[in-house]
Amino acid sequence: MSLIDNIIARAKSNRQRIVLPESLEERTITAADKALADEIADIILIGDRGEILALADRLGLKNIGKATIIDPKTSEKTEEYAQLLFQLRQKKGMTIEKAHELVMDPLYFGCLIIKSGDADGQISGALSTTGETLRPALQIIKCAPGITCVSGAMLMITQTPEFGDNGVLVMGDVAVTPMPDANQLAQIAVCTAQTAKSVAGLDPKVAMLSFSTKGSAKHEVVDKVIEATRLAKEMDPELKIDGELQADAALVPSVGKKKAPGSEIAGEANVLVVPCLEVGNIAYKLVQRLGRADAIGPILQGIARPVNDLSRGCSVDDIYKMVAITACQAMDAK
Repeated sequence: MSLIDNIIARAKSNRQRIVLPESLEERTITAADKALADEIADIILIGDRGEILALADRLGLKNIGKATIIDPKTSEKTEEYAQLLFQLRQKKGMTIEKAHELVMDPLYFGCLIIKSGDADGQISGALSTTGETLRPALQIIKCAPGITCVSGAMLMITQTPEFGDNGVLVMGDVAVTPMPDANQLAQIAVCTAQTAKSVAGLDPKVAMLSFSTKGSAKHEVVDKVIEATRLAKEMDPELKIDGELQADAALVPSVGKKKAPGSEIAGEANVLVVPCLEVGNIAYKLVQRLGRADAIGPILQGIARPVNDLSRGCSVDDIYKMVAITACQAMDAK
């Protein structure tokens, strides 16, 4: 059974309630239909019921009737959610009038459903930008306890089984925080390890990457990685982590033994934490394109309940897989 098959099987074993607010987007509603047919999640669609069912009929979708469809314009919960948004944001200048306006936005409405305990996770981005996806999540659901930095992990399924966990690696941050400080980088390490565990089922072995291995080079950006490694160990004393390590020392056993003798991570890493977003984004795309790896994500992490972002160029299959991934994150968040 492949890793994706394992993720889907886990989602099926304990169905979570996943919100898809972009309900009139064709790829999204098609993925929702497939998720409902395969029973990997209980799907909540936001919008006008007639319009959603008409689109499903035009596309030949047979399972959308199994979804929970909620229209903010007519829902009995709309006023309750508007009051909740007002209470959460009034110290930031939110007025009740603005709350009533924002609750009509499906992305806000979906996050309010989750905050109220009526759903477990949300996925958007086929139509929306990352900022539009993250803004309501951070304002309403907020970060997980002890976390102040949202980040994005990429699940990399490579064609090189000798590296990582039979070719599977998780890399972060590849999506959100451009230049993390040491504390933020430590949080990214802890969150990426948790994603590797909850989504990929890995026993995380975290390498904090740099252009230096164990003092082979001196620079302030190396110092940041060293400090982040120390802070991550304080945040999670049970975490298997080491740094600073060059990528070859993290992945190749013979190189790891030579450059970092005695390290339990060198040569064995399956979680790679990069020092900045620029490195992460470039690195995963090079591995994806030149190495023909399957890159799944970004999987957003650090939010108290999972809210995931899609590429606007995503496929139906991408959304379907993200439903299963979000469901696994939701189980872990509980």
